[in-house]
Amino acid sequence: MLHAYLVRRPPSAVAAVLAVAALLTGAAVAGPLAPLAATTLAAALGCAVAGVRLSRLAAADGGGRGARRRRRAAALLDAAGMVVGLTVAVLPLADPAQRPYVTTAGLAAAALTYGGGLLLLPGHSRLASRVRLRRGVDVLGLGAALLFAGWVLLPPGEVPPLARVVTVAGAGALAGLLVSAFAERYRRPGAALCRAGAAAAVLGLGDLAVLLAYRVPEPAVLSAVAPLVAGPLLTAAGMARVATGDPPRGAGPHPAWSGATAPAALATLAAGWHLWVFGGFTPTAVLLGLAVIPPLVVRELLATADARRRARRLAAREARFRTLVSGGRDLVLLVDDELRVSWLSGAGARWFDLRDEEVLGRPLADLLHPEDVPGAVARLTATPAGGEPPLLVARLATADGGWRETESTVSDQRGTPEVGALVLYVRDVGERRRLERESARPAATDQPTGLVDRRELLRALDAGREGGAALLLVELHGLGGADDGAGRAVGDAVLVAAARRMRDVVGPRDLVARVSGEEFAVVTGLGPVPAYALGARLLATLSEPCPTPGAMVRLRVSIGLAELAGAGPEDVLRQAELARRRAAQLGGGRVEWYDPYLEEQLVRRLDVERELPGAVARGELDLVYQPVLGLTDRLPVGTEALLRWRSPVLGTVLPAELLPVAEDLGLVGELGRWVLDRACRQLAEWSTGGRQLWMAVNVTPRELLAPEFLPAVAATLAGYGVPAERLVVEVGEPRVGAELPTVVARLAGLRSLGVRTALDDFRAEHASLAQLRRLPIDLLKVRPQAPESAADPERPLIDVVVSLGDRLGLDVVMEELESDADVDRARRAGCRYGQGFALARPATAERVEAYFEEFPSASR
Repeated sequence: MLHAYLVRRPPSAVAAVLAVAALLTGAAVAGPLAPLAATTLAAALGCAVAGVRLSRLAAADGGGRGARRRRRAAALLDAAGMVVGLTVAVLPLADPAQRPYVTTAGLAAAALTYGGGLLLLPGHSRLASRVRLRRGVDVLGLGAALLFAGWVLLPPGEVPPLARVVTVAGAGALAGLLVSAFAERYRRPGAALCRAGAAAAVLGLGDLAVLLAYRVPEPAVLSAVAPLVAGPLLTAAGMARVATGDPPRGAGPHPAWSGATAPAALATLAAGWHLWVFGGFTPTAVLLGLAVIPPLVVRELLATADARRRARRLAAREARFRTLVSGGRDLVLLVDDELRVSWLSGAGARWFDLRDEEVLGRPLADLLHPEDVPGAVARLTATPAGGEPPLLVARLATADGGWRETESTVSDQRGTPEVGALVLYVRDVGERRRLERESARPAATDQPTGLVDRRELLRALDAGREGGAALLLVELHGLGGADDGAGRAVGDAVLVAAARRMRDVVGPRDLVARVSGEEFAVVTGLGPVPAYALGARLLATLSEPCPTPGAMVRLRVSIGLAELAGAGPEDVLRQAELARRRAAQLGGGRVEWYDPYLEEQLVRRLDVERELPGAVARGELDLVYQPVLGLTDRLPVGTEALLRWRSPVLGTVLPAELLPVAEDLGLVGELGRWVLDRACRQLAEWSTGGRQLWMAVNVTPRELLAPEFLPAVAATLAGYGVPAERLVVEVGEPRVGAELPTVVARLAGLRSLGVRTALDDFRAEHASLAQLRRLPIDLLKVRPQAPESAADPERPLIDVVVSLGDRLGLDVVMEELESDADVDRARRAGCRYGQGFALARPATAERVEAYFEEFPSASR
């Protein structure tokens, strides 16, 4: 305690006393100075310095009863210090036989004087009966432990009567002083310092009295230097604090050990030391040791009773608190220093659909709208302690994926130990805000969503032409299925939920309108780039499952974005509609931005959609053929039939543009049958010349899975008399995975007819390699990949594929060979066949036939 005081505020005089006391002790240990003289000088010096400070406090001016009481207390404590100093000072002058009695007399006088001074210290309060009982038990326990320790530390043999008296009386006095000092250390720290100083002085004099009564070697008296010097100095320091009003300290941390720990530890250490040095115990020592136990047991029983009483009181308070807090509509959140939610009231589940397991431990930012997070975090981190509670306005997430407008009053309770958090009192103000917005806008005409109609939307588009605004056109796919499956009421409920979600996501100044049955529009003045981010948030929110009575509806969403940028309202709507259609064509679940090139693409697609039906009947389809050559001898072994649409309106249309439209229009089967028929007829013509060539035909998974596909193949082969092994049916590997079991069955059916099968566009990936073993195929067609190194480009990949093909009994065809270097790499890797511009370009049947005339017949 003295060390803590000196570290906090080290007076120069006190530091000098401690230094001199240390030097005197060192001199006595080294021999130049007698130990008793060193003890006398050190103690006298400490008492003198403390006496100067106490005499000044006793003579200080000041009126009032409290000041006079403090002065009298300082005078008595000063007198006690003088008694200690004089007692030690006269020891060298007294007869050695009388020194124990002189010390004992000084101890008694000092104890009485200290007791009088301590009783005069201000701040005493009447203690409750339980507190008095607990403190009395603590004194008994510590006193018994001190008495036992003092008794067993005395040398064995006959004990001088004076040593017994000092040991018993000193143990009781020390216990009382130490227990009261420890109990008052926070409420009255100055008084606690005075008591600790008195205890140290009594300990020092008692130590001297016992040592002198035993006539121990003189160096042993140096053990009394520390308590004799520290005691008066601690008393003076405590009295100085009392003179300033003795301000209390904080409550401090809860003690880590119980009140029974110190007596038990002291008795245990003393007993262990006695056993180690002297051996067994005398009957008196055993009885004294047993006397330590009852106070400790009583102390623990009292502590247990207090703990139970506090627990009951805490439970009652918590029950009252929960009743008061959980009964209201306002949500109460506790947020820690890291802005994580540590507690929420019952209103969270009842009014805000927030469950404990979904919220506790999560950052508060996860519950707020992304646009509101920066402002909310800034307000919470800047909340002044004890200042006026700030108002936090933010949108709060709900369980169904929507947002609820709220206002929160923030109270900083981080300095309160029982709370230790920011407290947010959250109120739902969504209905009030909605009414405010509706009162400021024209009346909505759409039912049941309550949104404005198309006319008001056009008016808003016209008003925002010069302000950099943007239009988001939102289409919901799947409402028709909801109506058919669960009735019109479910579809209306989904519409209402979607409208509410959009209102929750958009800003307070944005306009949400319903354009048609499944189309909505949002006009925002944020600008095009923030509007795109807004569209992404709308997409995420509307794609969440929507709970309805008896069903869970999941919608697909397509969003088109168009800038107003001076265009007319109808033009902006048309542009947003084109962008939305593009998003739907790409599979939905995305936001597409309008630009002129996009419009060209959409117009082109519309033309393809218009012209493609009837192209077969009009004779506008054509095939070109690309030879497949053996890489070792450069002889043709087969061809691949490639579809071309020679449209008189659109020009030549390639399969990459043609097939997606055909799939959307349901024309893939018709085109596939035409390609198969024309390819088999051409193969039959080439076979009459004796050439053993195969013909590869590409099919989509939709064609392959059609029930009539296998019968159509068999009928076509039979109709033209083409051997089944000369036909190769290719299916693209990237599109196989979704329907893998059915594709395997259909490929196996083709092989049962004798038709060869091929896997096109093979990718050397883990998933592709895994499913390759399941597919019943004969040929594996691979495209060259990007070179892996300059020294040996793409060699490892080709080697892996060729090695795998050899193990599975597959022939590898390397596609898109564009140069002689590509051909040479494929040949060195072990590829058997190749196809590409470096070998032969696609051409009409006549040109390919002329190309075949340059080579002898090639085998399979």
